[in-house]
Amino acid sequence: MTLNKFNLPDVGEGLTEAEIVSWKVRPGDAVAINDVLCEIETAKSIVELPSPFAGTVTELLVPEGVTIDVGTAIISVSDDVAGDPTPADVRAPETPVQPLYGTLPADDGARADGGAQESALAGGPLVGSGPKADAVKRRPRKAQPSAAVTLNAPEVEPIQPHTPAAVTAAPEVSAGPAAGDMDNRPTLGGTITGLVNRVLAKPPVRKIARDLGIDLADVVATGSRGEVTREDLVSYQAQRDAELDKADGFWGKAGKPQDQRIERIPVKGVRKATAKAMVESAFSAPHVSIFVDVDASRTMEFVKRLKASRDFEGIRVSPLLILAKAVIWAAARNPSVNATWVDNADGADAAEIHVKHYMNLGIAAATPRGLMVPNIKNAQDLSLKELALALNNLATTARAGKTQPAEMQGGTLTITNIGALGIDTGTPIINPGEVAIVAFGTIKQKPWVLDGEVIPRWITTLGGSFDHRVVDGDLSARFMADVAAILEEPALLLD
Repeated sequence: MTLNKFNLPDVGEGLTEAEIVSWKVRPGDAVAINDVLCEIETAKSIVELPSPFAGTVTELLVPEGVTIDVGTAIISVSDDVAGDPTPADVRAPETPVQPLYGTLPADDGARADGGAQESALAGGPLVGSGPKADAVKRRPRKAQPSAAVTLNAPEVEPIQPHTPAAVTAAPEVSAGPAAGDMDNRPTLGGTITGLVNRVLAKPPVRKIARDLGIDLADVVATGSRGEVTREDLVSYQAQRDAELDKADGFWGKAGKPQDQRIERIPVKGVRKATAKAMVESAFSAPHVSIFVDVDASRTMEFVKRLKASRDFEGIRVSPLLILAKAVIWAAARNPSVNATWVDNADGADAAEIHVKHYMNLGIAAATPRGLMVPNIKNAQDLSLKELALALNNLATTARAGKTQPAEMQGGTLTITNIGALGIDTGTPIINPGEVAIVAFGTIKQKPWVLDGEVIPRWITTLGGSFDHRVVDGDLSARFMADVAAILEEPALLLD
């Protein structure tokens, strides 16, 4: 019998340490090559470690929650296999799992048309996660000439939170034709073809979401075709209520001394890496920030038309998509914003500016593990549809904590969408290795002077921070003006 020890590998460029987040095996378990042994947290992401050996686990050498250096032995595996281990590429029979928050009565209409599964799990989703666009599969269309449908998604109005029981007790409405069955929506020709549609969900689910004030785009979809089910709503509402309960008890017992009411949080992983990067950027690159108010009314109209297009199903579109295209367009007209300042490696008083003739567009994402900035490689080559898919996949992966280190390396310019949190603008810090970042503020109706008249328009504020060593005031102003021009008139993208 041979005993093999597996050392912590370098799963990213320059990784020096990592934390064992959770073990997926126990001593005595039989493992095959490429079976997942554990999850580790690096400075950038959570990574699954596969087994390089086949055999029986003899000992876990590092407990969960401990940070260790690369090269440290973490597990021992003997080549003496007990029993018949399941190969890594063969899925073991699934054991029925009890839903976390219970199940809802089966929807007869959903069963009849092959919709939501009867016993879908109600696992708690991450707030803000969207549907997985690549899971969407359309059913063959049925001819329904007399069917009356509503093309636009229901508007959501904030209301008081409800309990999961309220979701269960919500009345059902007769199931109409699913969104995938509609064939009478308009298409957009030319280069703006290939646009996006709303989140998939059946009419009863949409009604429940509307009654509870839930935006379906914030709910993780578990349906067989990528649609949001009623079980998903139960899970989402339960998590929302749990967060409110946690807030109610945050201050703790009033009688306890204050020094006993201090929570000490170790700085490690993503938070440690973020702190180091922000200090490095703030004190090495001289920042200059500028702001511009933009009439984004035509962008809002454009997004509305895209949502009504039937060309693509299950892909979420938002004004962020148009901004991303605008940034790519404006960078091509002002190339120095897509660059890096490089000091001489010998320490001599010399430096170079490396202008990148490609765009790895970073999107700042708030995740349960902290701030991450994954980037979309070669974003300049993507069509509007491909960029929408990339944005959806990037956000879903980041919020699930599955972003890989390679996805956060090599960024050239970053967007931070602070408007998603209702913030008007800000002065963002430049991501290290870049020279520009754009903050996208919330879009809301404000009084605006147009042709001598004061009328309500959809207004947003763009904020930009630039490395003044590379980007002068004139260049930063022209770049921001170009970005604003696209938001004011998206048709310029067709030029």
